[in-house]
Amino acid sequence: MNDFVPALLKEMERRSDYLGASPVGTVYLGGGTPSLLDPIHLNAILDRLRELFVLEPDPEITLEANPDDMADRQRLKAWRSAGINRLSIGIQSFFDDDLRWMNRAHDAAQAAESIRLAKEEGFGNMSIDLIYGGPSLPDNRWQMNVAEAIRWQIPHLSCYALTVEPRTALDKLIRHHKRQEVSPDDQARQLLQLMDWMSQAGYEQYEISNFALPGHRSRHNSAYWLGKSYLGLGPSAHSYDGQSREWNMANNARYISALANGTLPVAEKERLTPTQKLNEYIMIALRTKEGIDPAVVNLRFGPEAADALERRSQRYIQTGLMIRTERLVLTKEGKLLADGIAADLFSLADEQTTRDAGVSRGEN
Repeated sequence: MNDFVPALLKEMERRSDYLGASPVGTVYLGGGTPSLLDPIHLNAILDRLRELFVLEPDPEITLEANPDDMADRQRLKAWRSAGINRLSIGIQSFFDDDLRWMNRAHDAAQAAESIRLAKEEGFGNMSIDLIYGGPSLPDNRWQMNVAEAIRWQIPHLSCYALTVEPRTALDKLIRHHKRQEVSPDDQARQLLQLMDWMSQAGYEQYEISNFALPGHRSRHNSAYWLGKSYLGLGPSAHSYDGQSREWNMANNARYISALANGTLPVAEKERLTPTQKLNEYIMIALRTKEGIDPAVVNLRFGPEAADALERRSQRYIQTGLMIRTERLVLTKEGKLLADGIAADLFSLADEQTTRDAGVSRGEN
């Protein structure tokens, strides 16, 4: 950690012009375990950020935190003093059985205590993660999990279906029949239940996995979904300038070494084609409450792409998976199939590419 922070500060200096003169509206400290950082190091990072970048008058500054890192009230005070004004807490569940099944380090008591302490220390703006669809979580306990979050008046919830990544400890346990397999049907049912419960409690589902009380959408995540430019710093961090995407090397030692040698730690860079940009817009917009705007497709990608989008969307409108107002928006049932629908709509870009190729051959 002592080597990492100086390397991170050096990268910040080297990349301070990436966003041009655009003011920074959000800062998100996550993607690892930033809550383990010594408050002195956290202060150094945020102080240097304020020196190198122009921040908006009221930036959203979020810190990802694990419940087991939040028992120290002085640490919470230090976070507030450093300028952190939003916490994203990896609660996952308020039941010990679920947490053990997922191999989490904290227990249910620590989950509740982390919320209590955060509120007492003035973190009114916070988000928590909850996981559904696991074999240890029947419907009645899933409802109790959601009800507990609502009881705490958590302003923002991110809720994800349990996924088992290949070659992880959990994947190995399932393959050796020491853990029960995940049921897609259970996950679909629990997502539908979640939508109903959150709506009844006054939350808006502004993205398939994200729910917020009025005025508490994640400004940081919303910027991603709007396709805005962003700068990522640190190992594995991704950056996007509106035209190209690049990402840093993942290995900590190589990251530190590159910066020590005066080299940016970029592992790879790709310039996005119009087709990639169209597909990304479809994929992201389809997941949001606002949906896909055909007028935006027409403006950015041309009338043929907009026409293809209208044609392909008809099958989903007719089957009740999508509605068409000024925009194309998924219904509750459509949200269960968002990835598949998006993949089908991607092929409209293939239609556009094929037609363009045909025109080119004709001109030759």
